[in-house]
Formats: sequence, C-alpha cells, structure tokens
Amino acid sequence: MKKMSVADAAEFFGVSKEAIHNRIRRGSLASEMVGGQKYVNVDEKSSSASKSKKTSPSKPNSPDTKYYEFLEEQNSKLQQKVEKLEDETRSLRDQKEQMLIEEREKIESIYKEKDEQLKNIINMISSNLMLESKPEIQDSVDAEIETLEVHSEPIIEENWVSLKEFLKSSGYKKEKRKKIEKEFFKKAKKGDESILIKKDKCYIDPERFAYSL
Repeated sequence: MKKMSVADAAEFFGVSKEAIHNRIRRGSLASEMVGGQKYVNVDEKSSSASKSKKTSPSKPNSPDTKYYEFLEEQNSKLQQKVEKLEDETRSLRDQKEQMLIEEREKIESIYKEKDEQLKNIINMISSNLMLESKPEIQDSVDAEIETLEVHSEPIIEENWVSLKEFLKSSGYKKEKRKKIEKEFFKKAKKGDESILIKKDKCYIDPERFAYSL
C-alpha cells in the first residue's frame, strides 16, 4: 500500500480529484488525515489493473464516460455544499450554546443581586422594628420604676397625690407629663403653695386647688 495525496492519486489513476473524493466516500479507496491533509492508501496492484481497464477497448471519450465524469463532478460539488452547510450548522450550534451560557450567567447574576437587595430590605425592616419597639420597652421599664417609686414613697397627707400618678391616670402622654412636671417644679420653687415637693417628688391636692394642666 502506498500513501498518496488526493492530487497524486488522481494523477496516478488518471482521473479527476473529484472522482478520487467520490471513491473515498463510496469506500472503494481508504483514506486518512495526516497533519490536516487527506491522504489516500493506494494498492499499486489494483491501480495497475485499473490502468489496464482504462486502456481497454472502451473509448475514453465515449458519452457514457463523459456522463459518468459529469455525475462525479456534480456529486463532488454537492458534497462540498453539504460540508459547508454542516460547518455552518456546527458554528450556529456553538453560537447558540454560548448565548445560552451567557443568558444563564446573566439570569444568575440578576437573581443574586435581587437576593442581596432582599436581604438588605429584611435587615432594614428588622432594624426599624427593633427601633420602634425600644420606646415600648422603655415605657415598660419606666412604668415598673414608677410602680416601685410609688410603693417606696413616704406617706403623704390624704389629699395630696403624686403628680406623676395623677397625670398618668388622666391619660396624658409621656412627653406631655414630663412637660407639666417641669412647669410644676418651677411653680413650686417660686412658692406656689398648691404644689408640694417632697424628696424630689411633686404632689398636688386636686380637691383643694384648681390646677391649670
């Protein structure tokens, strides 16, 4: 067996390169790729027989021979078109796969970003809830302190009541209560006898005096 290029094999057999390609496709000639180039394995004995056939009585330029060569040429052209279409199809498939990969990565990136935003929103809401609950906790602590203070207060004359307890029972808000207490402390320091200060606590007598709250 001798290894020849397609051009050398065509010259060796006395046919066109398209005819060699057709024989390769039909399997009558073995071929292999070496370094990106196709080579044909030629049996010199069979080739000599083929040459003797070529020199047989049949006329080289007979209509049948020309028609056969025409068909081989057309088949070769069709094969080239098929190979071109296969290459284009392969290229389009690769491009589609690449586009799908890019779209998937883009979607994953979007979801990751949305997850981060959602986490930030949840953290912010949690922080706000904690901040909103702090005044309630503080009010509860203040109420407990006030209860302890009431129990620890010294016994005052019957008509005098704690200003803080009086305001609280009257439904005043905490900010308003603090403001009124400051005003009453000021009045007491100025000598207002309707206000009693004992151990830094303010007492009033609503049955005897009319207070402006």
